Amino acid sequence: MVELIWDRKYDKSGTKSAPVSVALPFQTIETLNESTQQRQKSIESFFTGRGQTEWRNRLIWGDKKYVLPSLLPEFANQVDLIYIDPPFDTGADFSYLVEVPDHQVDTTSFTKLPSVIEQKAYRDTWGGGPTHLDSYLRWFYETLIFLEKLLKSTGIIYIHLDWHIVHYAKVVADEVFGKENFLGEIVWQRFLFHADAKHFGMVHDTILEYSRGGDYTYTPQFGKWKKDYIESHFQKDKDGRLYRLDNPLAEGQGPPRRFGNKILEPRPGTHWRWGQDKI
Repeated sequence: MVELIWDRKYDKSGTKSAPVSVALPFQTIETLNESTQQRQKSIESFFTGRGQTEWRNRLIWGDKKYVLPSLLPEFANQVDLIYIDPPFDTGADFSYLVEVPDHQVDTTSFTKLPSVIEQKAYRDTWGGGPTHLDSYLRWFYETLIFLEKLLKSTGIIYIHLDWHIVHYAKVVADEVFGKENFLGEIVWQRFLFHADAKHFGMVHDTILEYSRGGDYTYTPQFGKWKKDYIESHFQKDKDGRLYRLDNPLAEGQGPPRRFGNKILEPRPGTHWRWGQDKI
């Protein structure tokens, strides 16, 4: 078996270390779109311990190591879809240098440290291991263990990461969900990205897609095309069926396209770029 090994993955006896599971009760802070009577009933239920408050969606504020175990009694093997956007292992701690004017010297500098909320919610640094990577992989592995238990046998999970850690994360996810349950890698290009003079720009993020079992459920989503798009991209044959001619190699200059009653000419020397100044 091929696997990644990180600090404390196995105990001294060679057994995989299980994540600590501490289930805590949830306290409802606020329920949206409820009447005054419903709000009063919720308050009474909380203080008296009688009755369960009905809910349609739940927003939970807390640390995943307490939240995920607390969800298991209610939602184990019940979740159809999970999307996670974990830290990208960038090492950022949200500290930055601040310079303020000083009448005695030119400037006074100090480092602005992250607030308690910023540290809990956003800080992308890890501790508790011999290396930064060890700590991250153990944290990520324990997270996936709980998420795998929450998923239905027909469920799917999407894991959003970038180039910093996604290659390690895939190996860990293969171990938890099974390499045979890896459905695909979704690459989406950023609309605006940071250019770098020393290497190629990082222009995309990655979403890994896994099922819990082979019998997963996938429902394609379709949207209705706009009339202008159909008119500009397609022609009709003699039977009224839509089609279009295209050049898969993108060589040379493409044909004009019609947007409503406007005719757009392609820019010289390109096939995919279209000027918008004539619309």
